Amino acid sequence: MTVTTGKERRAGYREALAEQRFRVLFGSRTLAIAADTLRMIALSVLVYGHTGSPLLAAIAYGIGFLPQLAGGALLGSLADRLRPRPLIWGAYALEAAAAAALGLLGMPVAAALTLVAVVACATPVFAGASNRLVAEVLDGDAYVLGRSLMTMASAAAQLLGLAFGGIAVAAVGARHALLAAAAGHLAAALLVRLRLPDLPPPPRAAGGSVVGDSWAGNLRLLRDPVVRALLLAQWLPPAFVAGAESLLVPYAGTRGYGDGVAALLLGGSAAGMLLGNLAGARLLGPAARERLAVPLMATFGLPLLPLALPLPAAAAAALLVLCGCGFAYELGIQRPFVDALPEEGRGQAFGLLSTGLMTAQGVGPVLLGGLAEVLPVGETLACAGTATLVTALLLRRPLHQARLTTRTLPATT
Repeated sequence: MTVTTGKERRAGYREALAEQRFRVLFGSRTLAIAADTLRMIALSVLVYGHTGSPLLAAIAYGIGFLPQLAGGALLGSLADRLRPRPLIWGAYALEAAAAAALGLLGMPVAAALTLVAVVACATPVFAGASNRLVAEVLDGDAYVLGRSLMTMASAAAQLLGLAFGGIAVAAVGARHALLAAAAGHLAAALLVRLRLPDLPPPPRAAGGSVVGDSWAGNLRLLRDPVVRALLLAQWLPPAFVAGAESLLVPYAGTRGYGDGVAALLLGGSAAGMLLGNLAGARLLGPAARERLAVPLMATFGLPLLPLALPLPAAAAAALLVLCGCGFAYELGIQRPFVDALPEEGRGQAFGLLSTGLMTAQGVGPVLLGGLAEVLPVGETLACAGTATLVTALLLRRPLHQARLTTRTLPATT
């Protein structure tokens, strides 16, 4: 573990963007997220057009999430075994090939869903390698600012993908939209292949099989109380809020807000995420971000509580913007998390983080959707906010201890 003691120097976005390797990873990931969002929309429309089944269309939209659990559990150690450049660009190229096959081959629905699920198993591996590389090329507060940039770019890419995905599908059809998604993934692959240096894999002790090392590494990480608390802090609140966001369409309908307001509510949460990350990164120093992590986590859930009341649409949208701002709590988690990780297993740790986050955000909507079958939608949203608030309270002491522990460990290189 590498720990910086004493007062940290505050960095800026320019410092992160000055690192060429980070720029490549940042740009390629932004391209890939926009392309993946377009692929999700186009495949969902294509499946619904073939089957007329809302359930299969929903499965097609989210089929890439749950298989990541298998990928992270069985293949996670590859992030620390392989050279990062071929691993990352190869994964993007694989996603491009899959999207092209979906657009060109007229595959049966079952085969199309299976293809997306199989490709998704690789996501934790290349995500782990990419995030490990970001942690290696950016030091101290520059790393936190780099992660902030990636979070904001991801939110913006998803918004653009959602906004233009429907337009693209309507204008050129689902199959051509899938080919556009393939082009986006291919551009990301070429950017990494041509601009990222071919760095060696991290040094590691001789180990056993990929699967055995992956299981053992994940168990070691989860048994560490500091790492476990920091993982839960990054898994649980987004799961609850993602579940709440999945209910905003029926929420707008039950409140009688009118057509188009659901999109405004969804956009409010994403806009708040952008604003919160920008304000937290620019206005707060490193120590203040870590100190405010738990209050901001509570802010992530607290604005959902009043949605149980009959509010005007403008008030609901403002509350969701405030909710999104609370996601800035993650800025205060990033440095303690990196400091708590063993040097030889960082790639797998970031892969585990990605796996748990995607799984939790896939399970959250299912659980909240089931709850909405027995409770009014507004009260269900309030339950999601309550769960987030309770998580913040339960993790307050473990996160405080984690911050103290990572700052008092002896530095190693």
